Amino acid sequence: MARTPIDITVPDLTGKRAVLTGGSDGIGLVIARRLAAAGADLVLPVRNRGKGEAAVSEIRARVPGAAITLHTLDLSSLGSVTEFAAALLAEGRPIDVLINNAGVMTPPERQATVDGHELQLATNHLGHFALVAQLLPLLRAGGARITSQSSVAARSGAVHWDDPDWERSYHPMHAYSSSKIAFGLFGLELDRRSKAHGWGITSNISHPGVAPTNLLAAQPGIGRPAEGREIRVIRRLSAMGILGTPETAALPALLAATSLEATGERFYGPSRFQHMSGAPGEQKLYRSLRSVEDAQRIWQLSEQLAGVSFPAETETERPMLDLVRERGLTA
Repeated sequence: MARTPIDITVPDLTGKRAVLTGGSDGIGLVIARRLAAAGADLVLPVRNRGKGEAAVSEIRARVPGAAITLHTLDLSSLGSVTEFAAALLAEGRPIDVLINNAGVMTPPERQATVDGHELQLATNHLGHFALVAQLLPLLRAGGARITSQSSVAARSGAVHWDDPDWERSYHPMHAYSSSKIAFGLFGLELDRRSKAHGWGITSNISHPGVAPTNLLAAQPGIGRPAEGREIRVIRRLSAMGILGTPETAALPALLAATSLEATGERFYGPSRFQHMSGAPGEQKLYRSLRSVEDAQRIWQLSEQLAGVSFPAETETERPMLDLVRERGLTA
């Protein structure tokens, strides 16, 4: 099947600070390269420093002079999230764009993080939830656009309310779907709360469709020593033009995070059959993401599990400059 070229124009981001999680390979590396090429001052927090340095070298080979700052961040560790957020808060520079892209997918056996949470819930959702909460002063100062990456897996299943950390039973794909539904609900609720409390940020969600990336590749660190049949099939269908590539799968998040036409509380993804590939555009919310009550419930549960809280309503009414000064940041 002949592949029709698919792309979007990323607007000029010169002078804008963009933070991207999961930018060291796959879809995230494509997003990182496009942000850098558009002139963004890119902050790249990575779990594996070696992979991060390789990614920076690759980006600068394609985008000479790219402005990239590498940081260490393990989203499965709430302590690591706090350390990274503290480093950016100490710098005091407003954040204009935040793309929550990092994730893990379907470890064969349940893995507990250092905080005792199931790995997928922790990495895909709770770590990002805590990151946004702690970076909120900088996000508000920059009037940021926040895009959170969900998944086509959010089409089915539900949040595992009775056992969110999958301690009593564990199913790899059901746990992955649950984490991505939770994350999508959060991204939508974040925009609603920003409007209600005057935070001045916009939040939307995206998904990449289906493309060959390392999510399903061999990863001994999460208990997958060899490639499974799924990734081989995905590679074959991608080569045939039926599924996406990392380059096309990166476009929905880029559109959601940078387009002047993209707005908050919206869902962006590929437009072809079953939303697995094709040009990016706005999509109808999956049924699992439509409940405002579920979004409020996951917000409250996430504050408990992550041990963080967003500002009280009275605090959100204070001028942003006061909050920056109070936290010892540069204005």
